[in-house]
Amino acid sequence: MTNQPYGSYGGGQEPYQQPQAWPGQQQGYDDPYADQQYTQQWQGQTWETQMQPPVAASAVVEETSYLPPQQAPVPEGVSGEPEYGPATLAGNSRVTDAQRARAEGRSPVIEPGMQPAVLTALLGALLAGGAALGTYALLVPLVVLQGLTAAGWFRLNGMWPARQGIALGFVGALVADVALLVSDRSPGAILGTLGVWVLLSLVLQLRSHADPDERMYGLMATVAAAALAITAGGYLAADADAVTVGAVAVAVAMVARALPLPTAASVLVALVAAAGAGFAVGGMEASGAGLGAGAAVCALIGHRVASYDYPSRFVHFTAGVALPLAAAGPAVYVLTRIAT
Repeated sequence: MTNQPYGSYGGGQEPYQQPQAWPGQQQGYDDPYADQQYTQQWQGQTWETQMQPPVAASAVVEETSYLPPQQAPVPEGVSGEPEYGPATLAGNSRVTDAQRARAEGRSPVIEPGMQPAVLTALLGALLAGGAALGTYALLVPLVVLQGLTAAGWFRLNGMWPARQGIALGFVGALVADVALLVSDRSPGAILGTLGVWVLLSLVLQLRSHADPDERMYGLMATVAAAALAITAGGYLAADADAVTVGAVAVAVAMVARALPLPTAASVLVALVAAAGAGFAVGGMEASGAGLGAGAAVCALIGHRVASYDYPSRFVHFTAGVALPLAAAGPAVYVLTRIAT
């Protein structure tokens, strides 16, 4: 009988037999790896192999290679609002609801909510009170606003940590503030600082060794962060009364926007409330109502931007707090000049 290296049990076949040794070979020597060299193959068909069609391994690999990683369901809090996890300097490690929405083709907009709106109102009240007390009293909450703006913009764009870009934007805002104080609050100080900082950001990005696309993305984020932080100094260039009206109007508008109403209704309520607050604080004049409504429009745009793309608790408590006030800063100065 011919020996087969891969035997099988089944039918009338006999089990595999040990081959005869060569002449002169020791018969008592047992190979310890002999059992591992030969395997048995079961040739019979079972119920599963009859019912299930064969699937090629390459097809399974090709099919599963395009599947996105599955994420565990995110639990909701007792109040029904989504939980984002604690804010850390390294950012949130899990996939956010906005990122999942983008992957599924849905809108990744998540609004900050009432708590950031209250903080925005508090910072707006500090700006209004500082403007009433004097220039240097206004400078303290303004610096806080500029720092939150620079940090929040980079986290909003998914770039964290970005210490160099944040520091560059914040230092640019401080330079603009000093230039405003030295030049007797001339708006030219803001434009001059902004031009220098755009050129400085370009030079720093040209020295980077990253990919061209990444360098372009970093350049745009750095320029935008510096521009927002620097132009927030419009509060320092505007008249004290205009700063008070604009800051109070933004504070009222953000609280009204966070009310549990449909989006269109909350926007309308926020604009009406801001115009009313501007009318009341601005000496019962139509110019105060117009200034309040204009500042509220810019604040609502900043609020919408802070709700987009990569919102998290860290984004909501930085960009969500600062962007409405930062966006309204230059509008307060421009609308004041137009009205006068």
